[in-house]
Amino acid sequence: MANEPSELMQQTEVAWTRREATHLLWRTGFGASAEEIERATKNGLDRTLLLLLTPMQPTEEFIKADRLLEQAAFDSGNIADLKTWWLYRMDSSPNPLIEKLTLLWHNHFATSNAKVDSVPLMAAQNNLLRRESLGSFRRVLHGIAKDVAMLVWLDSNSNRKRHPNENFAREVMELFSLGVGNYSEQDIQEAARAFTGWHVRNGEFWFNQIQHDTGEKVIFTKRGNFDGGDVVELCLEHPACPRFLAFKLLRQFVEPSPSKDHIDALAARIRQHNFEWLPILRELFSSRLFFSEPVRQSIIKSPIELLLGAVRQLKAKPNLQSLARLSAELGQDIFEPPTVKGWDGGRLWISSTTLIQRANFATALLKSNQLGSISFAGLRVEDEVNYFVELLLARDVGPEAVAELRQFAKNQTGDAETRLRSLAQFVMQMSEYQLT
Repeated sequence: MANEPSELMQQTEVAWTRREATHLLWRTGFGASAEEIERATKNGLDRTLLLLLTPMQPTEEFIKADRLLEQAAFDSGNIADLKTWWLYRMDSSPNPLIEKLTLLWHNHFATSNAKVDSVPLMAAQNNLLRRESLGSFRRVLHGIAKDVAMLVWLDSNSNRKRHPNENFAREVMELFSLGVGNYSEQDIQEAARAFTGWHVRNGEFWFNQIQHDTGEKVIFTKRGNFDGGDVVELCLEHPACPRFLAFKLLRQFVEPSPSKDHIDALAARIRQHNFEWLPILRELFSSRLFFSEPVRQSIIKSPIELLLGAVRQLKAKPNLQSLARLSAELGQDIFEPPTVKGWDGGRLWISSTTLIQRANFATALLKSNQLGSISFAGLRVEDEVNYFVELLLARDVGPEAVAELRQFAKNQTGDAETRLRSLAQFVMQMSEYQLT
C-alpha cells in the first residue's frame, strides 16, 4: 500500500539490550552516561523513543544558567561566549536530540559569524533551527529565507530589481532543498528575481517593495508572478527535495554512504508526512534499518560528538571555553563553518594531525584536567575493563584487545582513581573510540 512504510522503514523486531540502548542514545545525542544507558535499557525502545521525541521541561538550574550564558554573549558581543552558551545546551539540556538536530541544521544552513558579525543575529538563527528541530522543514525553510543572519550572509540587500543577486536563490536550491543537478541556471536566475527586495533594515527582515520584481517568472517550467515564498514552495514540491533531505538525515543518523534504496525509502516517508519531522524521526529511529548490524559503529564522530560524548560518558564538569577551542582545532568551529557548504564531515574529520589531537584529548581530559574535572571516587564495578569497554565502545573488541586491556590495567600503580583514569584514557585512545 502506498501509505505503508517500506520494509526497511518498518519497526524493528531486534532484541532490546544495553547495546541497542547505547546505539540509540549515541546517535540521537552526544554520548550517554552509564546511568542513562541503564535507564534506557530498562525503559525499552518505545518508552525511550517517547522520551527522546517529547521535549522535556528543563530544570530551574538549567534555565538560569542558559539565560546567563546567552545574556553574557549578548553583552560582550563575542562569538566565543555564544559558543560556550551552545556547548552548555548540548552538554546539559534535558533534550539532547533537539540540540543534535539543531547542530545538523546549523551545518545544513551553514552561516558564519565571520561575515554576519552579530551575536544576536547568530543566536536568533540558532533558536529558529532549534524551534523547528522536531517541527516542520517547510516552516524552517520559509523562516530561513527571511532570517536576518542568512540575508546578511548571502548579500540579500544587493538583490535588486535591475540587478538580481543570485546568491540566496542558488543556495536555497543547491544546498538547502534540492542538490546539484536538479535545477537549471535559468531556474536560479528566475528565482533570484522572485527574491528581489527581500532585504534587511534596522536588523530586521524588510520587504523592499520598490526593489521587488513583479514580472512573470518561469521556475521548474511553472509560470507566475512568483515571490520568494512561492520559490520555497516550488522547491518543496520538487521530487528531488525529500530525497535530498533523506540523504542528509541518513548520513547524520544512520550510515556514512546511504544507498539509493535507503534514500528512496526514507524520502517516501518524508513526502508522506509532509516534511513534519516528529513522525519521520519516530519511524527512522525505530526502523529495521536504524538497528541493522552494518550501520552500527559506522559513522566517524564529529569533533563535537567526540568531545561532548566523552564529557557526558564520564560525567565530567567541562571547561566549555576550552572545548570550543579544541573543537575548532579539530575542524568543527560552531557558528563559524568554513563555507556555505558547511562541514563535509565523515572521513574528512580524520587526518594524521587530528588523529593525534584526538588521542591527546583523552590525556588532557583524564590526566591534566585541562578540559574539565572528572572523579571516579564513587565508581564501584566488578570488572573495570568490561565496564569501560561497554561504556566507551559498546562493541566486542576481540580477545587480543581484551587481554591487552587487562594486562594494562594490571600494570597500573597508584590509587584506584589514578588507575581508573589511566584505563579510561587507554580505551579512549583506541581506534574504535572514533566511531559511533
